[in-house]
Amino acid sequence: MRFAAHDGSVATLEGEVCMRAGDAVVTGLDGEQWPVARARFQASYAPVAPLAVGQDGLYDSLPLPVLALPLEQACEVLLPDGVSRLQGGPGDWLVDYGDGSLGVVASGLFARIYVREGQI
Repeated sequence: MRFAAHDGSVATLEGEVCMRAGDAVVTGLDGEQWPVARARFQASYAPVAPLAVGQDGLYDSLPLPVLALPLEQACEVLLPDGVSRLQGGPGDWLVDYGDGSLGVVASGLFARIYVREGQI
């Protein structure tokens, strides 16, 4: 995980997503990347010791509840920046993070990352 030095964009699995300087760029299990706004990142991830908050390096995601809906057909999600769009297809998941932001997660990744209620 690294923090962006400049405004730009990241090519995610679901589409090109804009980022601002200071946003986190997270790298997933398979090398996929996505930006996370700095405030949301600090509420969702914790540094792995001896790393300090705000340094590039290894972070653990915190167990936070989300709402998720499996997609039955293709869809497009407009992100809060009003520019970035995510593409989802049948079998992917539409995720509501509870802070006004949405995401699209591929079905294979969803099964590896999220724990469904009652499976804890």
